[in-house]
Amino acid sequence: MCVYAGKTRCQTFRVGSGVRQGSILSPTLFNRYIRDLLSNVADSHVGCNIGGLYVNVLAYADDIVLLASTWRALQQLLAIHDQHIDSIDMVCNAKKSVCMIFAPRDRSSIMNVTFPKFTLSGSSLQYVKTFKYLEHMISDTLSDDDDMQREICNLFTRCNILARRFAKCSVDVKIVLFKMYCICMMLDCGSGISLVHLAN
Repeated sequence: MCVYAGKTRCQTFRVGSGVRQGSILSPTLFNRYIRDLLSNVADSHVGCNIGGLYVNVLAYADDIVLLASTWRALQQLLAIHDQHIDSIDMVCNAKKSVCMIFAPRDRSSIMNVTFPKFTLSGSSLQYVKTFKYLEHMISDTLSDDDDMQREICNLFTRCNILARRFAKCSVDVKIVLFKMYCICMMLDCGSGISLVHLAN
C-alpha cells in the first residue's frame, strides 16, 4: 500500500492485517474471513431452539451476538468461538463484550437468579441489564422504554439544533429540514434478543 498527499506518493509498504476502511471489497473480504467462525457456532446445534431451528448466533460485521437457553450452553458457544478466533488470528475484546440474562415470562419457572461469570479468551465477562447493539438499547426486561427514551431525547436535540441554526428560514424550509433530519429517527424502531455481545 501507499499514501497519497496531494500529488506526492509515499514509499510503498506491506499491510499484514485488516481491511481498508470504506473499500467496496472490505465487507466481502471480512465476511469471507469470519464465515467459518459463524458456521462453526451455527452448526454446533447448541443454543435457542425455535420451532426446531437452532438460533445461536447473530452477526453484523464484527458485532456478534451469541444466544443460548442455559449458562452451560452459552459457555460452550463461547468456547467454540474462542477456539476458532485463535485459528484465524483474530482478537476478541473482552472489555467490550457483555452478557445479559433474560428471565422467563413465567416467573415460577425461574430456577436461578445468579450465575457464574462467563469467560472469553481467559477474561471474565460482565453482566449488564442494558446495552447498545446496532444503535438500539436492549434491556433484560425486553422493554423498548430505554430505547424510546433515548430516541425522544435525540429528537429534542435535533429539533433544537434546527430551530437555532435555521431560525431565519421560512416555515416551508424548516418543515423540509425537519422531515429530512428528524423524522427518520422516529421511524427507526426495533428490538433484539441477545445474551452475549462480542466486540471484535
